[in-house]
Amino acid sequence: MNRLPPLAALRAFEAVARLGSVGKAADELHVTHGAVSQQLRVLEDTLGVSLFLRHGKRLSVTEDGRMYALRLRMALADLAEATDDVLALPREDELVLAVLPSFAAHWLVRRLPGLMRAQPALKLTLRASLEMVDFQVERVDAAIRMGAGGWEGLTQLPLFTDELLAVAAPSFNGGVLPHTPQEILACPLIRSVEGWGHWLNAAGLPTQTLNGPMFTDSNLVIEAVRQGQAITLTRRSLAHDLLQSGELVQLGELTAPYANPYWLVWPSRSQGKAKVQMFAEWLEGEIADYLRAIGGALPSNR
Repeated sequence: MNRLPPLAALRAFEAVARLGSVGKAADELHVTHGAVSQQLRVLEDTLGVSLFLRHGKRLSVTEDGRMYALRLRMALADLAEATDDVLALPREDELVLAVLPSFAAHWLVRRLPGLMRAQPALKLTLRASLEMVDFQVERVDAAIRMGAGGWEGLTQLPLFTDELLAVAAPSFNGGVLPHTPQEILACPLIRSVEGWGHWLNAAGLPTQTLNGPMFTDSNLVIEAVRQGQAITLTRRSLAHDLLQSGELVQLGELTAPYANPYWLVWPSRSQGKAKVQMFAEWLEGEIADYLRAIGGALPSNR
C-alpha cells in the first residue's frame, strides 16, 4: 500500500484524462488550474512515467497514461461503491426492515406510531418488496416474510397464521350483499394470488375456474374492492382494520386457513442486537393485541 500515489494526484489525473482539459478538470474538482497541474507533476514524478505529451499549453495522454487512466477509473468506481456500501450499513440507532408491501400497508404501518412513541430515537427504514431478502448481500437487519420456515442461517420468530375470508364494500350491489358461498361466486369477483381453492374446499364446493380480472398486487385488489367494483378473497390481517372502520364487510362466516404463516426473521449472527430484539418484543405485543381484538379467530403458529 505504500506504493500508492497521493489520492488528490490520482483524482486530478483521471479527471484531465477523461475531460481532455486541465481547466475542465479544475472546474469539476473545484480547485485552481495551477493546483491540477501541480498534482499531475506530482503523479508523474511519483511514477517515473510520462502520462502526457505537452504541446505548449495543450496536453495529450500518452499510451501509458491512457491505460493507467482506464484502470484508475475502474478503481475509483470500486472505491466509490465501497464507500456507498459502508454508508448504507445500518447504524446502531437504525432498524432496516424488509416487509411485504401488503402487510406493511394494511397492518404494520398503522401500528408504527406506537413504536415511534416508545422508541423516539429509533431511525426506522421500511423496505417494501415481494422479493425474499438475501441477508448476505443486502443491508437489512430483519424481515417479515411468509412461508413454511426453516430458512438456513436465520433466527425465526413465528408470528401468526392467517386466514382467508370473502369481503366487499358495504355499497357493493347497491348494499344487497351475498352471504352464501353460491351467492358470492355468482357475483363479480377479483381474483388474486391468494387463490380460492382452500375457501372452496371449506365451502364443500368443487375446485373450479372463476371469472373476473386477476390482480397480482394485494393492495390493488383491496382498493378495487373498497371502491365497490367486486368481491374478493383476502387475508384477514389485510382486511381487519378496514372491517373495523366499516370500509369493508365480511361476507358470511366462512373462512379458510392460509397456508403460509408470518415470521420475523433475522441473521443468527445478529441475534444479540438490541434493536432487533426490541422490535421483536414490540411486534409480539402488537400481535397479541391483534389476536385478542379478533377474538382469537386466527390460530397462532407458535
